[in-house]
Amino acid sequence: PPASQNNEQGSTLRDLLTTTAGKLRLGSTDAGIAFAPVYSTGTASGKSGRTMPNILDDIIASVVENKIPPNRAPKINVKSEIKDEPKDDRKCIQDDCSKLYSDIQYSWICDKHVLWLRDHKNNNNWKLFKECWKQGRPVLVSGMHKKMNFSLWKAESISLDFGNQQADILNCKDSIISNTNVKEFWDGFEDVSKRQKIKNGETALLKLKDWPSGEDFKAMMPARYEDLLKSLPLPEYCSPDGKLNLASHLPGFFVRPDLGPRLCSAYGVAATKDHDIGTTNLHIEVSDVVNILVYVGIAKGNGVLSKSGVLKKFEEEDLDDLLRKRLKDSSELPGALWHIYAGKDADKIREFLQKIAKEQGLEVLPEHDPIRDQSWYVNKKLRQRLLEEYGVKTCTVIQFLGDAIILPAGALHQV
Repeated sequence: PPASQNNEQGSTLRDLLTTTAGKLRLGSTDAGIAFAPVYSTGTASGKSGRTMPNILDDIIASVVENKIPPNRAPKINVKSEIKDEPKDDRKCIQDDCSKLYSDIQYSWICDKHVLWLRDHKNNNNWKLFKECWKQGRPVLVSGMHKKMNFSLWKAESISLDFGNQQADILNCKDSIISNTNVKEFWDGFEDVSKRQKIKNGETALLKLKDWPSGEDFKAMMPARYEDLLKSLPLPEYCSPDGKLNLASHLPGFFVRPDLGPRLCSAYGVAATKDHDIGTTNLHIEVSDVVNILVYVGIAKGNGVLSKSGVLKKFEEEDLDDLLRKRLKDSSELPGALWHIYAGKDADKIREFLQKIAKEQGLEVLPEHDPIRDQSWYVNKKLRQRLLEEYGVKTCTVIQFLGDAIILPAGALHQV
């Protein structure tokens, strides 16, 4: 219809229902009854006659039959319906937050893309989190380790309690998975001399992949499971019984996502010669995820970077000023480097990685998805090309001991 008619009758479904409700008729009477039980004929019972109510069909028929004039003023002021909707404007939400949430300690990092909640004990954190979460932004909550029993999460403690278990161990450089005794992994966690060597004598970068996970975690490590659950950030959202944790409240007939928890443990890249690899390649999670850094090991041995050398490696990244300030704080212990991308950039990143694969002479099959297959760690040089050629900026976050990183489903990330 012409633009002049768009704002007239029928501009919204609600308006359609409202303006036709009084026009419905029951049988042959002239009494107008709003949403009267109009029936249609059917043969479900083998007999003709009135059966199931079919209100919407009758509304539509009534509109056609009565030809309600288009110049009737709509009864709903559309503008009033949307005035309270959240504005998708980054500056607006930040200005509003500074006034509305003055009792919450927080900052914006990564070009104001990530919310950093600095006081994990503040019971009002969830209110600001909610506003940020509406816009699909990552959130960082620091200090979670202060609520935990730190002795439970030490590498030697886990090795002592569960060293005889078998698990899948991933060699991050060549993606070879082997089933082995977890004690071997933990023995080399902070002692490089006890780590496996690969073909050229280089130290292997190993990852204990999702061990244990889910119900196995709860059954195998009940004390650690309870310690983790009582220490979760934003319990209204993250706790299994949180009132805003929708996945936990789904009826039993739904197929739920794997809600974990999972223990992810990996050697540091700082002890390897190749710093262009990661322990978790670029991928997407199908559900929202919270990742808490419960322990940071300090590796010792030949070829390992000193603490100042590790800090220098972090400082070479494209970091927010607040993260650089945290690096200089002697009470903070950095442990993991994250690169995060918004879900809306997934197609551009996928196209970019396929282009790079062709440049490197790799076969790119039609069904190949470099993100789904988790086949890439995007190094610094490629991240720069991604920005220059596709306009996709990397959000770089350092995860310190006790930091919880909360990512919305669909966000791409590597560690």
